[in-house]
Amino acid sequence: MKKREQILRKPEWLKIRLNTNGDFRGIKHLMREGRLHTVCEEAKCPNIHECWGSRRTATFMILGNICTRGCRFCAVRTGRPTELDLMEPERVADSVERMKLRHVVVTAVARDDLKDGGAYVFAETIRAIRRKVPYCTIEVLPSDMKGDEESIHTLMDAKPDIFDHNIETVRRLTKKVRAIATYDRSLAVLRKVKEASPATPTKSSIMVGLGETKEEIMEAMDDLLANHVDIMVIGQYLQPTRKHLDVVRYYRPEEFEELREIALSKGFRHCVSGPLARTSYHADEQVGEESRRRHDALVEEERREDSGRLSGR
Repeated sequence: MKKREQILRKPEWLKIRLNTNGDFRGIKHLMREGRLHTVCEEAKCPNIHECWGSRRTATFMILGNICTRGCRFCAVRTGRPTELDLMEPERVADSVERMKLRHVVVTAVARDDLKDGGAYVFAETIRAIRRKVPYCTIEVLPSDMKGDEESIHTLMDAKPDIFDHNIETVRRLTKKVRAIATYDRSLAVLRKVKEASPATPTKSSIMVGLGETKEEIMEAMDDLLANHVDIMVIGQYLQPTRKHLDVVRYYRPEEFEELREIALSKGFRHCVSGPLARTSYHADEQVGEESRRRHDALVEEERREDSGRLSGR
């Protein structure tokens, strides 16, 4: 037992630098004030101090903080969700405006108690942000919505700039790692999104260190590409509590770099691969050219309006 603990001791490159500066505290205050949740906190993301304290970005988690699924890798609370909060989209948009975000990621707990899996609230959140902060690019990371095509169209009609949905692990380990979600249904969701909106970049992530082989990672890459996924994220699985799945092994930084190079050579447009890489990590760097042009044009328009107001004083 002692030998195993020594082997799986967290390596040096996984040590996290804490940053609780004014930006970090300010974002935390705004979240509490708006009665909002973030996956940064609920899922114990290792990048929270960099994103909140340095990049001043955050991933909003809508539809409450109680998930109807009990995936064995995730720290989000599981149980029966409370009632639906239809004012949440406006509160998210208010916070995005106050934080002056240029890119926002909106994710959610799985809500299998809702017929549409929460697609309507996702769509309303996108629209609310666009009304208040039109230059902000918006990324969404929903559950599989049980693969329902109508729900997918409800969400995509709001035109997010990036659509994420994670397969989380390789095919063989899916039943062990995920609850309710299946490998093929996740692939089908990503394919249906691309069919509904061909110009919208799609993204998916896997965790490594759960016992997968390199060949299985290659197979996952091929499966994602076969379903027209543009962006892949590969990160190290970190056990959130002792009740969750054990880490089988820690990948070294050079292994992540090798996986990134393989992914790009296979045809992914963008790949983020590293020990602390997560779906929303540096997500603002991955928006499509069309969204980036829209963002830049609106930022420039805002700059000219501000300049005009100042010169008219």
